[in-house]
Amino acid sequence: MTKRQNQEKQIVMNSIFRKGLRIKAIYPQFLLGLLIILNVACTKTQEESLNEKGLKDYYDGYYKIGVAIPSQYLNDTVEGQFIARHFNSMTMENEMKWMHIHPSLGEYNFEPADKFVNWGTEHGMFLVGHTLVWHSQLAPDVFKREETGNPAVDTLLVDSLTLMTRMKDHIETIVGRYKGKIQSWDVVNEALEEDGSLRKSNFYNIAGEGFIEKAFEWANQADPDAELYYNDYNLVEPAKRDGAIEIVKGLKEKGLRIDGVGVQAHWELNYPSLEKIEEAILKYSEQGVKVMFTELDVSVLPSPWRMPSADVSIKFENNPTMNPYPDGIPDSVNAALAKRYADIFALFNKHKDKISRVTFWGLHDGVSWKNDFPIQGRTDYTLLFDRNLEPKEAYTEVINLVKEQ
Repeated sequence: MTKRQNQEKQIVMNSIFRKGLRIKAIYPQFLLGLLIILNVACTKTQEESLNEKGLKDYYDGYYKIGVAIPSQYLNDTVEGQFIARHFNSMTMENEMKWMHIHPSLGEYNFEPADKFVNWGTEHGMFLVGHTLVWHSQLAPDVFKREETGNPAVDTLLVDSLTLMTRMKDHIETIVGRYKGKIQSWDVVNEALEEDGSLRKSNFYNIAGEGFIEKAFEWANQADPDAELYYNDYNLVEPAKRDGAIEIVKGLKEKGLRIDGVGVQAHWELNYPSLEKIEEAILKYSEQGVKVMFTELDVSVLPSPWRMPSADVSIKFENNPTMNPYPDGIPDSVNAALAKRYADIFALFNKHKDKISRVTFWGLHDGVSWKNDFPIQGRTDYTLLFDRNLEPKEAYTEVINLVKEQ
């Protein structure tokens, strides 16, 4: 039963008790029967609500509506039912990243991913594997040489051949295990600097730019039917956007397959502009790849930087001015968030022929990663559902765009 239904039930029950005390004294069974009927009616309303249209149903014919979740949500719980109602695509928020699924050389932990795949398959979800190659959240031994007992050697990074062999094993093992079950993969994640050049990560420093090509080649070999994506943040910024386009062109020129570009959409109330978003949609689509907005959330909090980032290593110090809404947002801010989401989705809908998926990074405000990034201890309100899984004004605005069509 939802919070609102509980409140409505309590109002009716209070009214019965206030006005019906005399009836109770004369006819005690009457009140008991009335309460039973009321409870059954409320239960029926609850069951009917589970069958109401969800976000994915309103956007049927537009693009897939996805959500990033942890595996524990997939138990037989309120969260599981909620996911099945509103979404038709799922991404694991963390548990398929290298440090979790491949915590050390020769050791894999498939239990959370297996749960994700089995539940998603049972519920007809389009599944996204996130992510195969990323410079962050790695196992500690990925770049280390095998220990020889010689400190001068053991502190050195591995050579290119060894690193690529480890990367190949990682990709083939994971993609191969879920061949035909996970329909798409974020093959390479966040490999660009803000100026569009390749990030000087250990993958790049050891193996050169060829690590991107080999990642896509090996992923394709492991599952030729799975879609393969490049995924990154700030991809609506012209310099970084053009860098991603160069990755797409470079792969295609070498005869390698890339099916889409995932634009992480960790945005704010006033950033980025709709014009930048639209230009990015058009530019990527011109390359013959699918466009996806893969990690959508909208922060309502003050920004400590000029341009937002999703680099998880960046931290800023907390202070009251950076956390203005610890107990809830004012109506004016809630309305601004609703308008921002309405504007974003109106643009997405305009280009629905180019966009294949929009994925929210988190199920509700309470589990949004933006509560603690880039400043620990803040309270943010980034998504369409509040901390009680109740739809916000932003949800209403988003479905109203398509409700009458």
